[in-house]
Amino acid sequence: MDLSALREEYGRGGLDVPDLAADPIGMFERWLQQSIDAGVHEPNAMVLATSAPDGRPSSRMVLLKGVGPDGFVFFTNQASRKGDELAANPHCALLFPWHPLERQVRVEGTASVLGDAEVETYFHSRPRGAQLGAWASAQSRPVASRADLASSYAQVEERFGVEPTDAEVPVPPHWGGYRVTPEVVEFWQGRPSRMHDRLVYRRDGSRWVTERLAP
Repeated sequence: MDLSALREEYGRGGLDVPDLAADPIGMFERWLQQSIDAGVHEPNAMVLATSAPDGRPSSRMVLLKGVGPDGFVFFTNQASRKGDELAANPHCALLFPWHPLERQVRVEGTASVLGDAEVETYFHSRPRGAQLGAWASAQSRPVASRADLASSYAQVEERFGVEPTDAEVPVPPHWGGYRVTPEVVEFWQGRPSRMHDRLVYRRDGSRWVTERLAP
């Protein structure tokens, strides 16, 4: 397979310093809303990169479920590989790949565990099937077969019931959320001839400073 000729010439827009919001969260929310309005598939999907204690990196897609002045929020099984790695090293990175708009946003920051009240509120807003799945799946652990996974889910259905009128599904003890407090946020806009626009916010005490990076 020859991939050398696969390329796109970018040219949907540009990004310059006067285009930036006063802070990266405001800028991110602007671009996120534009992605939603443009019909980008799962615009809140993001790549979460973590690293093991020995420095080996890993990454996976998760869904952003909240954003605000304090950072970026997602929820997951905390006994998973990413949960284990964040417990050992809370420094992590996020990437939002909005390919149809020829944009990406990179975030470098530190993850902190959310409180029980915030976790419960979100957990009980999920579809009941997703709540049951959180109990059924020992995320990142080996499973013998799809049939075994289905059996685990069936046992959870029998335990808690499947109807919305059944008893409330409690939050699993291994399930929770994180807030990534950003230190660096980069906004990338594709440009012709690979002369892309890269504008970066960096935290400097209580304020943000910006700079342009070469593509």
